[in-house]
Amino acid sequence: MSWCRIQALVLRYTYLYTRSVPRVTEIFFWPLMDLLVWGYVTLYLQRIGGVSAPANVFMFLLGAMIFWDILYRAQQGVTLSFLEDVWARNLLNVFVAPVRIGEFVLATYIVGLFRITITVAMLAGLAYALYSFNIFSLGMSLLPFFANLLLMGWALGMVTTSLIMRWGQAAEALAWGVPFLIQPIAAVFYPLDVLPRWVQPIALCIPATHVFEGMRQVLRGEGVSAASLTAAFALNAIYLVAAALFFRYMFDVARRKGLLAKLGTQ
Repeated sequence: MSWCRIQALVLRYTYLYTRSVPRVTEIFFWPLMDLLVWGYVTLYLQRIGGVSAPANVFMFLLGAMIFWDILYRAQQGVTLSFLEDVWARNLLNVFVAPVRIGEFVLATYIVGLFRITITVAMLAGLAYALYSFNIFSLGMSLLPFFANLLLMGWALGMVTTSLIMRWGQAAEALAWGVPFLIQPIAAVFYPLDVLPRWVQPIALCIPATHVFEGMRQVLRGEGVSAASLTAAFALNAIYLVAAALFFRYMFDVARRKGLLAKLGTQ
């Protein structure tokens, strides 16, 4: 694996943002709209809940929204970098060059991490300024939460990219839809015990479920569960390996069938 090739790919995807106002706007626009909507929803709930309701109960929504954006942007970082090459008809140029699959994926990880860092910093600042919600009140638990959401987003990104690689541009809608398939059962905006009992074991197999449950525990002042974080990291390790194998398999299938050439010139 060559760092020079990885750096070249990172620069290639970074230059797309430095030379495109719409791409830069997209990094800020949708997260800002989500923050405003969920922020005003929490203010409304706090108003009708009265002074007897704990303030943290209404802050769960803001914390969940920011955390969900980490996962979503991590997935988008991998998928959209691949799609940028498809849209620019540059995919063949990338894979004709001596670029390994691992180098390509790692470059998309790095670009996605840059996007996430910028977006989360903006959301954290605005959430504190507009709604007095300090995401850093989670303390050191914020780091393992962030890492787990990042890892799960990367795994989802590889799966999504694999599906697009295999079934072409007709499957592009999956780039935005796949994360939302797990959202209803990942206990993002509500506690796990709200879900039907038969769904709860399935939800516990999703790393993000442990993160969102842990976030609510910390905001309630109960601290974070080491067992829950360990389970999240273990699940992410399994899913990352499985996603990487699936990505490699789909890449080989697409190469044998000539789908990469078709996808890169459509």
